[in-house]
Amino acid sequence: MKKILNTGFICFLFCSIIFSAHAQSGPLGIFDDQGDIGPVKHKGSGTYDDKLQQYHLSGSGSNVWATHDEFHYVWKKMKGDFILRTNIAFVGKGVEEHRKIGWMVRSSLDTNSKHVSAVVHGNGLTSLQYRSKVSGVTAEKQFKITTTDDVIQLERKNGVYTMSVAKQGETFVSEKIDSLDLGDDVYVGLFICSHNADVTEKATFNNVRIVVPAGKNLVPYRNYIGSSIEILDLENQNSRIIYQIPTSLQAPNWVKSGKSLIYNREGLLYNFDLATLTPTVINTGAANKNNNDHVISFDGKMLAVSSGNGANGASLGFTVPIGGGIAKQITPTGPSYMHGWSPDGKYIVFCGDRNGEFDVYRIPSGGGPEVRLTTAKGLDDGPEYSPDGKYIYFNSVRSGLMQVWRMKADGSEQTQITNDDFDNWFPHVSPDGKWIVYITFMKDEVSPGDHPFYKHVYLRVMPASGGPSKVIAYLYGGQGTINTPSWAPDSKHLAFVSNSSLLFPVFPIGN
Repeated sequence: MKKILNTGFICFLFCSIIFSAHAQSGPLGIFDDQGDIGPVKHKGSGTYDDKLQQYHLSGSGSNVWATHDEFHYVWKKMKGDFILRTNIAFVGKGVEEHRKIGWMVRSSLDTNSKHVSAVVHGNGLTSLQYRSKVSGVTAEKQFKITTTDDVIQLERKNGVYTMSVAKQGETFVSEKIDSLDLGDDVYVGLFICSHNADVTEKATFNNVRIVVPAGKNLVPYRNYIGSSIEILDLENQNSRIIYQIPTSLQAPNWVKSGKSLIYNREGLLYNFDLATLTPTVINTGAANKNNNDHVISFDGKMLAVSSGNGANGASLGFTVPIGGGIAKQITPTGPSYMHGWSPDGKYIVFCGDRNGEFDVYRIPSGGGPEVRLTTAKGLDDGPEYSPDGKYIYFNSVRSGLMQVWRMKADGSEQTQITNDDFDNWFPHVSPDGKWIVYITFMKDEVSPGDHPFYKHVYLRVMPASGGPSKVIAYLYGGQGTINTPSWAPDSKHLAFVSNSSLLFPVFPIGN
């Protein structure tokens, strides 16, 4: 009898390690649940700050390594392809240099489960760690980047796992694993491990996103996935999702008062009240086939809009009072895509296709003869005046890749501003004239003359006076993200659109 009891007790201990109990506490932000994995000595916890949309985790555990793991985990069940992204930082100096935080994808909540993890260590080491079989030995791919102020992304696409990491403000570098089978039904989430069973560590995660990308059978400009409006604080680079819909909305403009945004959806323009988080349709009269090229005059009184009222649905330029009213056609032909008002309100600059060549044109805001400002071969797009009216910024493919350019208001002295290995679109000058924000596409995903929906993109800023660019947002978006000026009047915030098939009840959802 004694021998049987001892055997049972040993079996109980073994099972408690391999199939450890997981504290259940219910949904946390965008996650389903949380709990400790493995026989941790000190119980971990996770909290969600709904004002800042940040997560605060604490946890102990001897390690995430070798044949089993001990850590605290905040998780969500997922299937199919996904993109996980967050900004990540430890709280305090910490004890062990190899304490760990990051994203983790697991086959189960067992301590010896197969997994893949995008990891930041306390000493700044970043690595892609994985266990390819139950109770197998953990393997690792280390990055050359060493920093504790990181942006971490872990993506699953067609069974391939890719970890991307960047120092805040820089572009991603990546590592892949293409031979890891965790099953389709997995747990994904944030984790923390102190690397010392007697110690509890803390970490903060912001800009936490779980994205379900567009499916491979999606037909562009016919099928759409969900859209989220985000507000980015340039000082702390924390972004908050303020509104979601299951279809497409695009190109938020910030009105002069700072109290609302204007965006387009399914041919109509909406005024989105930032206090009540509710949209109201703007009456744009005959211009009722609006695309994402709409711009507010500097005095905040008028809109220039682009509506497919031309032959064969070609976009034409119109003006309309910002509160709605009669639309006045100002471009005689199309395609014409409105992008910028002059500060004095006398002119509008736009991208126009004339005789098979897209160039930048200027036209009186009341209508009249259009003037061609660019003549280089290839696409010139996205023109916008500087607040002092001296310059027009635009993007051009004339040098090979799409880059940001600048010219004087009369079209002279056309000068390339960015010169890198990316495709850079839609420069927007901040209201105080100090900064330029633009969207960057990856050249291995997109051809230079295209800016499609549903791609990996960066938002980057550079000084208007010249100097290096830095990344301020890492996201899944593209067409409609910032096609038009989206600076807040204070020049300290930006509005933009990101995309995902997966929406979350923790954020406001529209119809």
